[in-house]
Amino acid sequence: MPLGAYLRGYAGISAHMLKRLKNVPDGMTRSGIHIRSIDPVRSGDTIRLHFPEAATQQPNPALHVPVVYESEQILVCDKPAGMPVHPSMLHRDDTLANWYAAQYPDCGFHLINRLDRNTSGLCMIARTAYAANALRGKTEKRYYALVKPGLTGAGTIDAPIARERESVITRCVRADGRQAVTDYRVMRQTPDCTLLELTLRTGRTHQIRVHLAHIGYPLLGDDLYGGDCSLLHLHALHCGMLRFPEPLTGEIQTVTAPLRSDMNELLKGNI
Repeated sequence: MPLGAYLRGYAGISAHMLKRLKNVPDGMTRSGIHIRSIDPVRSGDTIRLHFPEAATQQPNPALHVPVVYESEQILVCDKPAGMPVHPSMLHRDDTLANWYAAQYPDCGFHLINRLDRNTSGLCMIARTAYAANALRGKTEKRYYALVKPGLTGAGTIDAPIARERESVITRCVRADGRQAVTDYRVMRQTPDCTLLELTLRTGRTHQIRVHLAHIGYPLLGDDLYGGDCSLLHLHALHCGMLRFPEPLTGEIQTVTAPLRSDMNELLKGNI
């Protein structure tokens, strides 16, 4: 069959990616020789796809981010609380992207799960456009949060989320918002806080923060949504588990990261 039909039908290459490959010199080769998408391929052919990737942000080698998992196609790191993932007007060179540009200058930066600046935990970065496409919608995430005492058991928060009309950043629960569903389970109770495990069925901006505030249990340290900041100064949310298929093999990987130190100390009663 034609190479383009094979790539679209069997190799998980989207129409957009195929168009990019056509526009790259030697983007598709067979045994080192250029091949077009209309040329036929047969069993036993070795086809190589080349996506030019380069760091697009200013590298900052002074930054440190622990790497938890690494393969040819992806990287998972444990992002510290307080570090943005992308540069902005106020954060030009202290972001996850700046760290990555210094450590992996020849790899692409395709963020699979974005975390808020003050949310800590596992961030997955696809190193190629192919991996980013292969992982889309196939990553399972589990978060851990601290709220005030009182919440018990388990439940589901199903409440639509919209942008606050007077704010660029803040979100709220509103009838005309987009559907948002969060599952939670109480894992531990202490006199100072409750530890929750949360799973997202949808992926809205600030979803966990908005939903917990909506039921009267905002994150500790979350001043934007009414959380108690007397014990923690950064909101108590941590991405502690990722489960995903390796893009090339399909093998399921599970990666974990322990709670960050301030959340752990509060659970122990040391704050």
